[in-house]
Amino acid sequence: MIHVNIENYLNKNVSTLKGVGNKIKNLLKKKSIDKVSDLLLNLPQGYTDRRNYKKLNELEIGKITTIKVYIKKYNFPRIRNLPNKVICEDETGKIDITFFNSREGYIRKILPINQTMIISGKINYFRNKYQITNPTYIVPESKENYINQIIPKYSLTEGLTEKIYRKLIEQVLEKIIEINEWHDTETLKKIGNTSWAQSVKFLHSGKNIDLNSTHYKRLAYDEIISNLLVLSQVRKRIKKFKKNKKKTKNTLSKILEKNFKFSLTLDQKRVINEIGTDLKSEYRMLRILQGDVGSGKTIVAFISAAEVIESGYQVAMMAPTEILARQHYQLAKNIFKSTNINIELYTGKSESNVKKDIQKKTLNGEVNLLIGTHALFQKKVIFKKLGYVIIDEQHKFGVKQRIELSKKGGKECDILLMSATPIPRTLVMTLYGDMDVSRIIEKPKNRKGVITISKPESKVNEVLLFIKSQITKGNQIFWVCPLIKESKKLDYSAAIQKYSFLSKLFRDKVGLIHGSLEKDEKEKVLNLFLKKKIDILVSTTVIEVGIDFPKANVIIIENSNKFGLSQLHQLRGRIGRGENQGTCILLYKKNLSDNAKKRLRILKSSNDGFLIAEEDMKLRGYGDILGYQQSGIKNFKFADPIHHKDLFDMAEKNIKKIEGSENNFKKYEFLLKLFDKADVINKINNITS
Repeated sequence: MIHVNIENYLNKNVSTLKGVGNKIKNLLKKKSIDKVSDLLLNLPQGYTDRRNYKKLNELEIGKITTIKVYIKKYNFPRIRNLPNKVICEDETGKIDITFFNSREGYIRKILPINQTMIISGKINYFRNKYQITNPTYIVPESKENYINQIIPKYSLTEGLTEKIYRKLIEQVLEKIIEINEWHDTETLKKIGNTSWAQSVKFLHSGKNIDLNSTHYKRLAYDEIISNLLVLSQVRKRIKKFKKNKKKTKNTLSKILEKNFKFSLTLDQKRVINEIGTDLKSEYRMLRILQGDVGSGKTIVAFISAAEVIESGYQVAMMAPTEILARQHYQLAKNIFKSTNINIELYTGKSESNVKKDIQKKTLNGEVNLLIGTHALFQKKVIFKKLGYVIIDEQHKFGVKQRIELSKKGGKECDILLMSATPIPRTLVMTLYGDMDVSRIIEKPKNRKGVITISKPESKVNEVLLFIKSQITKGNQIFWVCPLIKESKKLDYSAAIQKYSFLSKLFRDKVGLIHGSLEKDEKEKVLNLFLKKKIDILVSTTVIEVGIDFPKANVIIIENSNKFGLSQLHQLRGRIGRGENQGTCILLYKKNLSDNAKKRLRILKSSNDGFLIAEEDMKLRGYGDILGYQQSGIKNFKFADPIHHKDLFDMAEKNIKKIEGSENNFKKYEFLLKLFDKADVINKINNITS
């Protein structure tokens, strides 16, 4: 069997194919097709049945039809912008073949007079005549079989026709031969005993694509395993970095626990032990802590930070916004109050003299715990002995950023990433396979949870009476709207209109934030809400993540049926974070779809973010898990975590066998190049070398 030749061929630029000049090359680039292999990975979106062979007296308007006609006469008008026409006929009638933007010489060449030709295209009717405008296919009678079949239909761009693309695909498929198999016999048997070459040819052949067919599952599994191989290599590279074990007697962490007004949950204790084991290991930690909203991740982070500080190292904690960094700072000051630990807050907005003072203390080792925003990673901030970095709300970090982050602080630095985004278990391995994963599901016992109710928008007056009573009790309210401005096309409420409406009822007690506000303006309004200068905060979904408002115990979500389940759960997580019971009111318009009814029913029956994420994926599909595309979540071309859960589970088990043997890994080199993973691994190796 040949391996190298086909590999080299598929890695060549598309410009090496016959018929690809600069124009076609640029059009293909618009579809992210640069290499020959990219053509193969761009599967048909559907199929066109061109077997609809008709006589001219049987034509149906609007249908794609194939006809066999005699070329009778040309009509080339001398008036500019008028179309060229070719009059054709068979024994039953006549038809005009019409061309816009085509030259006379080209038409004479493809439709020679007094010849019988096969033409395929959509039938139109104009001025009492049938016509086909700019037909897709025109071939001589001898090539009738090339058209008279079911033909794959691809997602293309303007200027790139089906005819051109089909010729390119056929050119590539002709070269595809059987190559050395990379999967073992047992795996191959489970995914249907079909080879890579057979699968590729079948899926481009004009047969309907079934996500559960053996040919499709073969490519889906190849894609899953190629993703896991990259993460496996990242993990191996990180584990090569050895460090000094952090030694602690847990004296400081025990003092911290005494400062809590509550007992740690079993989940919190388990995760603290998992992190502690990593800190005391000779290998650097790269761990992600997934915790549902309000599960107490930050407490766990501070207890582990205490262990690192007691070991003689400094700790840095980074949050995405200044207001969240400040909240972490205040919480840390409160938790560490009976210790001599020096904690500082460092953000882009800190005064220049304050920054310089903190920089000096950090360099001298006087600062034990430095909390801040991205400003922490400026060149001017130099640590004397950084041993632990905690990143809150890490979902913006991809694999490459995680690797670069792991280099911060030198070889002694352990990394903990925290995320309040519940990810379905099927996807955890494919997103975080390079990291150890900890989960906190259990909520602290002092949290009373949130009551969730749904109401039609026609009963909004009842809601207004309810929030008036809540304000008199000292509670604050979030009012969430999907759009900033009213849309004529979409019947959504708008945040700006709602702010105006509520301001008339509640005077100076209403604030407004949305995505179009500058960051400073947004934080200014959030601070007013935090300091209880305003009682109602009208917002778009920008309030979703992170910030803790203890007095906010009510959230009203308009057009709740338009949101995804997980997004609704994240929004609901903004309230009930104090000791009082929270209330979430889901407003909806009449005539709910079955899916919308299911979403609201699930949300009302559960507060478990991980269960909700699983259900959301089933209802919506994995590509938009949180109702908006999360950075870092892979867009698989073939694999679907819902349809192919069995393949994900199998890949998770098999990856450990593969990564345990260098020879096994080498077998997958062709596959890694096919899915552009080889370049990623090379970059990783460069970063980690």
